[in-house]
Amino acid sequence: MTDAPIEHYVNKAEFNPESAVTLTPEQERYYMASQWRLMWWKLRRHRLAVISGIFLAAIYLSIVISEVLAPYNLHARNTRYLYSPPQSVHLFDDGKFVGPFVYGIKASLNLERLQWTYSEDTSDVQKIRYLCVGDDYKGASYLFWGLFPGSFHLFCPAKDGQLFLLGTDRLGRDVLSRIIYGARISLTIGLIGIAISFTMGLTIGGLAGYYGGFIDAVVQRIIEVIRSFPSLPLWMALSAILPVTWSPILVFAGITVILGMLDWPGLARAVRSKLLALREEDFCTAAELMGAKPSRIIGKHLLPSFMSHLIASATLSIPSMILGETALSFLGLGLRPPITSWGVLLNEAQNISVVALYPWLMYPVVPVICIVLAFQFFGDGLRDAADPYK
Repeated sequence: MTDAPIEHYVNKAEFNPESAVTLTPEQERYYMASQWRLMWWKLRRHRLAVISGIFLAAIYLSIVISEVLAPYNLHARNTRYLYSPPQSVHLFDDGKFVGPFVYGIKASLNLERLQWTYSEDTSDVQKIRYLCVGDDYKGASYLFWGLFPGSFHLFCPAKDGQLFLLGTDRLGRDVLSRIIYGARISLTIGLIGIAISFTMGLTIGGLAGYYGGFIDAVVQRIIEVIRSFPSLPLWMALSAILPVTWSPILVFAGITVILGMLDWPGLARAVRSKLLALREEDFCTAAELMGAKPSRIIGKHLLPSFMSHLIASATLSIPSMILGETALSFLGLGLRPPITSWGVLLNEAQNISVVALYPWLMYPVVPVICIVLAFQFFGDGLRDAADPYK
């Protein structure tokens, strides 16, 4: 039995455009959308990433007005309330609605345990004030962003009252206010560090991936050497080199540069692998034949083609820098007072006996955990949205 040829049917009727398949407005909107818009649509479907992004945006906006959000200024001391425990906020007093308030604090010295003990004075009702005038931003370190003085706060304690929502430390300083101020340093160091790391990773990885050969081999050996060292001991060794006579600003700059310069190998390797594949594409060959310089080909044609992946990688790298600064400051090798960061605050909780007696000194670890988790969830959402066609 022989296979019969398959007949080919041709419609000889004249083409009628009205009979052609037409796209719905939704389909046309999808097919005409740019890659960035498709990424945004896919990211919006990742509920956890959207919530994390909103949380991160709110936290980073808060560091602009830290002086306003904190009820006390950074170095305000309440010497009568050393290691005072957190106060509870109440709404009702003796069955009557009063509004947000705290009870006054009674302080007494326990001679047997040689420590101050505190209790609520239910006869002293102290209403919390809002949009109020409180501690001045006086002195060089109290100025609003170091530019001008002020005394406006979002909320304040009652007149001649106390408001320690997260307790006080060994010098009677409000822990909540110091956490709010510490966010400015801890979050800023991550952004500056990733800017340094991003620049180095794109430059070195781009050169290795585009040229290949000897340059690629040298870059790969350098990356392998850097990544062979344990991260924390290497950070500790380099941080210990910083002179103790440096000012807090120089120490801040030094820690930022160290974190940025040690985080670029991972990004450089990702850029290198992408460029090795993309440099053989037709659009890259066409740019070379038209006389484009290597810097233009890398910057205008190759890097933008996978910029979404780079943004996701950068988002996932910021938490490691925040954790690095926190760990170094906690060990006493990073930032030092009078600079205040979350790591510096946790440095006061190194002694286990202090933590057992005053557990609220560990509260600065809570924002660190929340920020790291938010960046991880947001980075996962960006990574999924980076390829909107899947």
